[in-house]
Amino acid sequence: MISFSKFLKECQFPRILLLLSLLLLLVIGALPGYLTGHWKWQEPPPVTNLKNLKQIRQTGLTLAGWQTIEQRQELIGGHKWSYQVIQKKGAKTQTQAILLLEPQNGPRDQPQVEWTEINSWGQWDLAQERSAEFTVKQKSNADIQIKTRFFRASTKQQTLAVLQWYAWSNGGNPSPWLWFLTDQLAQWHQSRAAWVAVSILIPMEPFGQVETTWHDAQSLGQTVQTTLMANFL
Repeated sequence: MISFSKFLKECQFPRILLLLSLLLLLVIGALPGYLTGHWKWQEPPPVTNLKNLKQIRQTGLTLAGWQTIEQRQELIGGHKWSYQVIQKKGAKTQTQAILLLEPQNGPRDQPQVEWTEINSWGQWDLAQERSAEFTVKQKSNADIQIKTRFFRASTKQQTLAVLQWYAWSNGGNPSPWLWFLTDQLAQWHQSRAAWVAVSILIPMEPFGQVETTWHDAQSLGQTVQTTLMANFL
């Protein structure tokens, strides 16, 4: 039988650490407001690049090594996304993918249920899900590690490899809690962590092994994150 202390260490420690971090941020953020009577969360700092972000819905992204076949706005779960069909340039076979992007829509807009809404929109059966990581470089040439969800999504008509994460200027993660922590830290410095929800859909062999598409998914994910960081975030 697993001891309580071992169970706590293995299963609860990450959650406890997250809660303590949130509590610390709230205390740090609340104390100056309590002493001065001015509460930061009454009016968060502006998202300076908000107009640029909203343009993504209209135009999608211009990606190095890829050409856009189709781009439109798609209503998913009550939110407007950019739906972009892209094709790899110079490939021997017509390698295509679908890029779904939902940029932040206002200073109080937070990532919440985007993945649930997309799954419902696609009416997929999910399988072979795992955490996946890739790295991109900042302007300073420092590596940034991006964490994502990677899984197989299938219907009777098609099977897709799916890569999902929230992108911001110095990182990315599929968890809205990680974005929240990053944004709270940014607000402490009178800044913001603008975000874009990213879903990459790559057609694959019906009910095959999603790992066979990882190289393509990773490469495209790096291109998308780099493009967002350079031009929007």
